[in-house]
Amino acid sequence: MKKLLLFGMALSLAISNLTAQQNQGKVTYNRTVKLQMSFAGMPGGLEQQLPSSRTDKYELVFGNNQSLWKQGEQEPEEEQSFGDGGMQIRMVVAGSNDVLYCNFDNSRRVEKREMFDKTFIVDDTITKLKWKMTGESKTILNHNCMKAEAVRISKRMTMNMDNGKMERKEIDDTAKIVAWFAMDIPVSAGPSEFQGQLPGLILELDVRNGDQVYLANSIAETADLAVIKEPTGKKKYTQEEFKKEREKMMEEMNQNNGGNRRVIRMN
Repeated sequence: MKKLLLFGMALSLAISNLTAQQNQGKVTYNRTVKLQMSFAGMPGGLEQQLPSSRTDKYELVFGNNQSLWKQGEQEPEEEQSFGDGGMQIRMVVAGSNDVLYCNFDNSRRVEKREMFDKTFIVDDTITKLKWKMTGESKTILNHNCMKAEAVRISKRMTMNMDNGKMERKEIDDTAKIVAWFAMDIPVSAGPSEFQGQLPGLILELDVRNGDQVYLANSIAETADLAVIKEPTGKKKYTQEEFKKEREKMMEEMNQNNGGNRRVIRMN
């Protein structure tokens, strides 16, 4: 009888701890991206005027085994110009209205992407990486977080400015991903496309040794779950179809940006 009583008390405590865990909320992140651009043949000193990194705010709302990721409140089209009267470089932040919806029950993701004056609805499945737990831990916003590492093999786009002409090239990319996820928030959500990955909410994530870093700066224990909606549109695109459309539009933009004024859009 005594053993049964002790077992019952332990089970009740375990259930109490489980129900106390957070399974919905809103997280704000800072995303810092290194800006790596080559400008062969450009006027002297112009490359040195460009910033080496950029930080933007993002929001993640999660609940009911779903999530919604979007850019946080900021100027919808903030821009910076560089140059001294000759060649001018104008940097425009694009994608301020982009939205990523994820459903962890069926491993599905639907993304709304805006490019110039056109909106794309991209329907895809969540791509999962093979994660390795390191056993390391640290505290982020008063949450005990575990460290996990993975390697992502994909394609990425490089941009080079050569004698006033923007050249874009797709290259193979192998990137190390380091994530810190909260043990007490058992929701498989995180920043950007890193959703449905780990058994806890990702509060910090590093892509390719600092090339792209996401860091949570606030967590709310409740959220308006009604905003977690799948984006809709007249037509849905696959990732491959969207990629072809994007390449065509970027090529048209490159041809139209003649003269001494170039526009670089950062997504």
